[in-house]
Amino acid sequence: MGVSEGPPGPRGQPADEAPPSPARAPSPGPSFARAEPLRLRGPAGQPGPRVRLGMLRPSIMDDGWWLTTLWVEDDDGIVEARAVAPLAGPPPVAPLRVIGSTLSNALMGLLDQEDGRQLIRLRMPPADDEAQPWRRPLLILVAARWDPVRASSMTTNQLAGELMRAFRNAIDAAGAPGRPG
Repeated sequence: MGVSEGPPGPRGQPADEAPPSPARAPSPGPSFARAEPLRLRGPAGQPGPRVRLGMLRPSIMDDGWWLTTLWVEDDDGIVEARAVAPLAGPPPVAPLRVIGSTLSNALMGLLDQEDGRQLIRLRMPPADDEAQPWRRPLLILVAARWDPVRASSMTTNQLAGELMRAFRNAIDAAGAPGRPG
């Protein structure tokens, strides 16, 4: 660690150093759907680190709602959301606002609707410091209800595959601002 000139940054760190990352969450285990490999973007458009996207086996409720968890991991565990943020830095909004809209849009036509709204609910674990909303594990809790026609004509594995495809698109688009997701 080098000596830094200038005023201290948040929490007493030198201004040119990021605060230390919180402890990484361990992997939830093997993915129910085929794990999706993805290479993140690195500096100056170079290829970045390789990660895997996973999904827990969905719990299917009596009313048709699916409950599952999506995640992004590498060999050290669940990655931080800021790993998929644009290279210029994370947007000032919570990562779910960026990732969630792309994920929901990618599932349009597959999800059930009520009062003109898709039936999907997403949540992420809270950040240790909400002033830095992208410093949280990239773990998304999902509640979704599939369109009845889709649910009756597709297998659980096919629906899980569609959810994983949408998640991959959302993670890829999160790091590419201005590019349609």
